[in-house]
Amino acid sequence: MEKIILGVDPGTRVMGYGLISTKGNSASLILMDVLDMRKIDSYELRIKYIFDSMIRLIDGYHPDYLAIEAPFYGKNVQSMLKLGRAQGVAIAAALSRQIPFCEYEPRRIKQSITGNGSSSKEQVAAMLGRLLNFSDMPNYLDATDALAVAYCHFLQKDIPEVVEVGKPRKSKGKSWQAFLSENPDRVK
Repeated sequence: MEKIILGVDPGTRVMGYGLISTKGNSASLILMDVLDMRKIDSYELRIKYIFDSMIRLIDGYHPDYLAIEAPFYGKNVQSMLKLGRAQGVAIAAALSRQIPFCEYEPRRIKQSITGNGSSSKEQVAAMLGRLLNFSDMPNYLDATDALAVAYCHFLQKDIPEVVEVGKPRKSKGKSWQAFLSENPDRVK
């Protein structure tokens, strides 16, 4: 059964997105590009642009999942907060269309694609070119970063349980009593 994964590399100046189609053990590139917001002066208008653009992508391609890169702590706390807002707006757009999402740490994404969590953007892009059979690299590596998030999601065998919007999360854990009975030597 074909599934479409929308990957997003959040940003408030340049935001990458990539779409892949998956069927069984194979994946193919649908599209990758960026939202270029460098000419939009107002931060509020950039956030609105992200939301509107995500809705257009979702309505146009009908992805089954959103895979998004988690913001990471850098040197500038304000930049991280802005990235978190961009990520939140993208997630909100997906949830407004009943699309589940998964978040991935940058190191996990790189590890999934290249086998090395410290790979450069260029190394990730080159490996994706081989995996998804494309040679024309985009002007912004944010597009291949987003594609990497989508491909990382495709590779996961332990995809977290998807929570449907409006339904409570089911507990995956066992009860405390079950733990105690299965581990009597750990209880004193």
